[in-house]
Amino acid sequence: MYAKRKISVAAAALLAAGTLGAAANEKVTFGTNWLAEPEHGGYYQAVADGTYAACGLDVTIMQGGPQVSGRPMLLAGKIDFYMGGNLLSAFDAVQQGIPMRVVAADFQKDPQVIMSHPGEGLDKWEDLKNADQYILGDEGVQTFFQWMVTALGFDAAKRAPYTYNTAPFLANKKSIQQGYVTSEPFAVKKEGGFVPNQFLLADYGWDTYSTTIEVMQDTIDKKPEVVQCFVDGSAKGWYKYLYGDNKAANDMIKKDNPDMSDEQIAFSIEQMKKFGLADSGDTEKLGIGAMTDARIKSFYDKMVKAKVTPEGIDITKAYTLAFVNKGVGLDLKK
Repeated sequence: MYAKRKISVAAAALLAAGTLGAAANEKVTFGTNWLAEPEHGGYYQAVADGTYAACGLDVTIMQGGPQVSGRPMLLAGKIDFYMGGNLLSAFDAVQQGIPMRVVAADFQKDPQVIMSHPGEGLDKWEDLKNADQYILGDEGVQTFFQWMVTALGFDAAKRAPYTYNTAPFLANKKSIQQGYVTSEPFAVKKEGGFVPNQFLLADYGWDTYSTTIEVMQDTIDKKPEVVQCFVDGSAKGWYKYLYGDNKAANDMIKKDNPDMSDEQIAFSIEQMKKFGLADSGDTEKLGIGAMTDARIKSFYDKMVKAKVTPEGIDITKAYTLAFVNKGVGLDLKK
């Protein structure tokens, strides 16, 4: 495990007239939900090139990992912003009466993918349910797999545990396995010598947002300019990371997570762009971070039907559109 490292850029030299109103050198901490990786690149970019500093924020990135519980730190006021995985945690917060809200969705698509071996009768999405074995982790079984079973007819009895080792998948050509489109296909290619079929769940109806920015309602009420600066800075950071010079951000990622190779970084960025994780659909007009009421309701309704989330939650308390959909950063796309 890696010790939590912190990254900070002083804002003073970079502040300019016309900031969004955040106090000079306003110190905030953003907690990610895993070890530093390209999937966090936009945030590292905004620190590295002074984008956050330009609107008055001195941002510290606290990387997550298997021994780091970031969301409880958000609830306790130990960090200011947290990177959510998908919308389910926000729905759960409402159910529990926790005043936490999603203020931006920096990934329009969840990176969750199902992989299969080419040429084994599992080359189409509709074929996947016929696999001999579904290799899935516990969290996936409790969430997206419930939707796959109830809505798409997958057989719950075929599930086998995923231990984050690709060997069982490589050994069984009639199996399918979950993964992140930015990670596991890279491991399969490296260890198995072939490119697996990749089915991004988001392209087949799993329409949650991902890589969300979560913040407590108290922060929204007391420091809306700080929230706006962080949301806008993150959007700009993502545009510059995906389409501009991202070397400084990648150097920071590798410093935080020494196991992250240049080869893995390049693969992840290519996949993020190829599959439109951050930039696709609504972002083309509304900008990275975009959210809509209709999209969130669609996902909630699916989760209720799959019995993942209870009926009757007031999901309007889970998020706010006040800080997004303003086209911020569209001019940076190259």
